[in-house]
Amino acid sequence: MIAIIDYDAGNIKSVEKALQTLGEEVVVTRDKDTILNAEKVILPGVGAFGDAMEKIHNYGLYDVIHQVIEKKTPFLGICLGLQLLFERSDESKGVEGLSVLKGEILRIPDKAHLKIPHIGWNSLKFPNSGRLFQGIEGEAYVYFVHSYYLKATEENIVTATTDYSTLIHASVEKDNVFACQFHPEKSSKVGLQILKNFVEIGREE
Repeated sequence: MIAIIDYDAGNIKSVEKALQTLGEEVVVTRDKDTILNAEKVILPGVGAFGDAMEKIHNYGLYDVIHQVIEKKTPFLGICLGLQLLFERSDESKGVEGLSVLKGEILRIPDKAHLKIPHIGWNSLKFPNSGRLFQGIEGEAYVYFVHSYYLKATEENIVTATTDYSTLIHASVEKDNVFACQFHPEKSSKVGLQILKNFVEIGREE
């Protein structure tokens, strides 16, 4: 069973639907025991960094997320879910993120002819091999919706990048923690393959 953490963020339903398309049993929940006993856990979401962290604390999910990760349960952050895994964001000064991974979330720099938020399809490059991208060719296109981007401290955890006004760390992997700035659930066949790769982690044996 795959648990999708419910903290009142947008876009949770589309992630649930994509996983069901893959034939997975999915539950959207904020129940501690359900999350801790899940085979995989996903933190999706769109919205503001500060509001999201406030809800995570209010629902008692901060410690639950850390416990899941310490248990080595495969954990996937999507869009805002990626950003929350890091230490801080330009969007909400003074708000501490989950600090599972080292790095910061910066505003995409203004650049002539480029709109912010960045909404649309961009191609990926793969600087380091990643389990999420098995069977996916370089320059594959995925769908983004964001105004802020990740700059990870540890460049060796960055498994995908894209260029939009600046170099964006689009996906990271470290041990059992995975995260994508883009939306795999909205990225057609490529995105479904990425989600399939995630749900298959640990089932290979």
